[in-house]
Amino acid sequence: MNKLIYISLFCFSLGFSQTKTDTLKVQEIEDTKELFSTSDTLFSKKTDSTTFKTFKEATLIDSLWLNELIKSPLYDTITYVLKDDEILLTELEELPTELLKERLKILDSKTPFHIEYNKNLEQVIRTYLKRRKSAFSALMDRARFYFPMFEEQLDKYDVPLEIKYLAIVESALKPRARSRVGATGLWQFMYQTGKQFGLNVSSYVDERSDPYRATEAACKYLASLYKIFGDWDLALAAYNSGPGNVTKAIRRSGGSTNYWNIRHNLPRETAGYVPAFYATLYIFEYAKEHNIKAKESAINYFETDTVQIKGQLTFEQIYETLNVDIEVLQFLNPQYKLDIIPYIKGKNYTLTLPVKDIGNFVSNEQQIYAFANAEEAKREKPLPKYFEMNDRIRYRVRSGDYLGRIAEKFGVTVSKIKRWNNLRSTRLRIGQRLTIYPRKLNIVSSSSSKSAKKTQKKSFPKGKFNTYIVKSGDSLWLIAQKFANVSVQDIKDWNNIWSVKNLKPGTKLKIFKK
Repeated sequence: MNKLIYISLFCFSLGFSQTKTDTLKVQEIEDTKELFSTSDTLFSKKTDSTTFKTFKEATLIDSLWLNELIKSPLYDTITYVLKDDEILLTELEELPTELLKERLKILDSKTPFHIEYNKNLEQVIRTYLKRRKSAFSALMDRARFYFPMFEEQLDKYDVPLEIKYLAIVESALKPRARSRVGATGLWQFMYQTGKQFGLNVSSYVDERSDPYRATEAACKYLASLYKIFGDWDLALAAYNSGPGNVTKAIRRSGGSTNYWNIRHNLPRETAGYVPAFYATLYIFEYAKEHNIKAKESAINYFETDTVQIKGQLTFEQIYETLNVDIEVLQFLNPQYKLDIIPYIKGKNYTLTLPVKDIGNFVSNEQQIYAFANAEEAKREKPLPKYFEMNDRIRYRVRSGDYLGRIAEKFGVTVSKIKRWNNLRSTRLRIGQRLTIYPRKLNIVSSSSSKSAKKTQKKSFPKGKFNTYIVKSGDSLWLIAQKFANVSVQDIKDWNNIWSVKNLKPGTKLKIFKK
């Protein structure tokens, strides 16, 4: 292949890897030139068969990488990657060095990773045990829910089950976690990477925060990285900083493909990333020996099920009809950014519920959708318009607008708005139309309309009424079904109920006759 074309393709693929600053991007391009000039020199000179074979393998990795055009989902400092000033150098009575060496050998024999003892890994493990023991108890609680889901997908794609611990390093098992560079979800996918693996983002839904779909995407991504490198340690490093940085580290280390031999040539974050993974793996595997116990789980993965929705529903409507706490709905359905499940033709959006509530939903499906439709008909302000994040919109410039404000509103950069609209300056005029491909939308919550309702004076009916005492498991919708011609809104108005959370067992409600 012509060298210029090869370098151009290589540099193009660098655009798919996430970097922290423009300076680092420039450095990567310079390193790329160095990489190829070194490669050309090696192949133009006579070399022994060993050297030739080593760099031929590195070239093959380059080729596979270019073919896959895979980028890193996150190039950012991770919560569980320790900074130099965080690492403790003190001894721990509960973990002598010889005991740690013995345990690491056992782990190494059971996993496809190269879990070797070294001083750095020992320090990370001891720091976790000294400073983050209570945090691991909380993590183990979340792991009870997520790990069975992870293991199901990891097994399906023939990825080592130990990779489940990677989600702890990436997001601390928080499905709505978002890094400062925009990586989102349990597995911290950037927008373009997510799109590459089928994770779509819209004004209502971010599938990078969908635990099941994002886990499947992470498995596909990791499996493809292993196909490139043939080594799970290197696949982990590439997941963090991109295949390009790992390839360069291999070359600068004389062709070695052992993670510990190339670690000093990897970006600083990646050098601490794999040890953070090993330390997490160790602590989870030896939690009992270190007296780390999970807190009680509120719900387990096997206690949930999903249904495909047939009409738009809000979490509040689901709460009012099924009495499922909104916090539970948010935990089980973190992909819905506005606590609204949209109904879009051609899209298969699902609702995850505790198993005990699935039957109630299916049995009362028609009534639930009818209730939702009736509630939407009363809404004073329409809900935000649904659009895909790669959809184009036309924005009309208003008084007080400037490019920085518009860019912030839609989650894009000023330079992109200028490029999309062929703008040579930042000057705008009122009424000017701009083409924008938004990444987000600043949405005014419908709560504003609710607060407006609160200020309105309610006219209460006069006459006889029944007193209903709320029982455990009741919802406003279920109570309304017990009385003729009574709606949820009637009960709210008659009893000054502004929030569905105010409904507690023992509460007395006035139900007027209509």
